[in-house]
Amino acid sequence: MEHNLKEIYTYAKSWVKEAGENIRASFPKTLNVTSKSNPNDLVTDIDKETEQYFIEKIKGTYPDHRIMGEEGYGDEVKSLTGVVWIIDPIDGTMNFVHQQRNFAISIGIYVDGEGMIGLIYDVVHDELYHCVKGQGAYLNEVSIPKLTEAKVSEAVIALNAVWVSPNKRIDHELLIPLVKDVRGTRSYGSAAMEMVYVATGRIDAYLTPRLAPWDIAAGIIIIKELGGVTTDLRGEELDMLQQNSLFVSKPGLHGDILKNYLKDGKW
Repeated sequence: MEHNLKEIYTYAKSWVKEAGENIRASFPKTLNVTSKSNPNDLVTDIDKETEQYFIEKIKGTYPDHRIMGEEGYGDEVKSLTGVVWIIDPIDGTMNFVHQQRNFAISIGIYVDGEGMIGLIYDVVHDELYHCVKGQGAYLNEVSIPKLTEAKVSEAVIALNAVWVSPNKRIDHELLIPLVKDVRGTRSYGSAAMEMVYVATGRIDAYLTPRLAPWDIAAGIIIIKELGGVTTDLRGEELDMLQQNSLFVSKPGLHGDILKNYLKDGKW
């Protein structure tokens, strides 16, 4: 399996780069269309085309591998036996439409339920964050250092403002004390980007009440590889077959926030 993993990893990196080139090539059309009535049609096409590109490459090379993709062109995945690719062709679609930046391709590759390969590609900046479990994580070809502990009072966390205003998902009052106690908050509009920012120490934690498997499959593999902690908002293990709340963080900080801010939450 080790040799096979190396081969899968090599293919995955080259496919992600090629898909990114195709997305960058679409920018003139996207920029043109954003001034018209409905850019979402074009973006949906690019999402779909990117997912179909991956499916064609994966199935052509590994017909026995299964694919769970956001756009629904993959397989109906009800278990994680064998090799399963969990793909988000464009994570941060709204950013793609409005900004042509702050979005990423996200691919997590699971072998018998265990996250083994993670790739998140910041297409605009040509930055590929990637790892094979147990072999360190990299930004392009540069090794990413292990995560160190942080204090709440010195932490910058990613949290969407909607969760601290009245909403249907959680009691917004729960997270207000945390927002007051941390050094700062950020929101980037792409779970994949927010997770690589945790992985690289650019932010210290990321919390959100609801994400699909393809939003988080790659990011949690990379964060774990660097010694970070990845759970739901209750501190429990994440399930790649269903939607989850998400709490990823530097070590130490995760326990502090869980104990002092999230323990009474009804997630």
